[in-house]
Amino acid sequence: MQLTKIETAKAPAALGPYSQAIKAGDFLYCSGQVPLVAETGELVEGGIVEQTRQSLENLKYVLNAAGVDFNSVVKTTIYLTDLDNFAVVNETYAGFCGEIAPARATVEISALPKGALVEIDAVAYLGE
Repeated sequence: MQLTKIETAKAPAALGPYSQAIKAGDFLYCSGQVPLVAETGELVEGGIVEQTRQSLENLKYVLNAAGVDFNSVVKTTIYLTDLDNFAVVNETYAGFCGEIAPARATVEISALPKGALVEIDAVAYLGE
């Protein structure tokens, strides 16, 4: 199986030795996106709503670079530094879901890069 690196300047550059996404066969594995603004490398201003929206926008740019959108996403994982934000994140997340909401896990973790409140990764199906 051939692996193909997917990159876009519209999403923040990787903060370490990883790719924004890897195409492997009929699947696209997207690295977690924190709410950084690509042009500045800084966290988006605002709270959990703005950070969730920015993380999802960044993920959208990565998906688009591979020629797909949220309708192709089959699985996401949301990492939160505070599960009390779960309902608010759900409201924002729902606006990005495709026709069929993907399978999902949401977990609370102790910290994220640059002090972010949320990180979201995804797996998308590239086949028919």
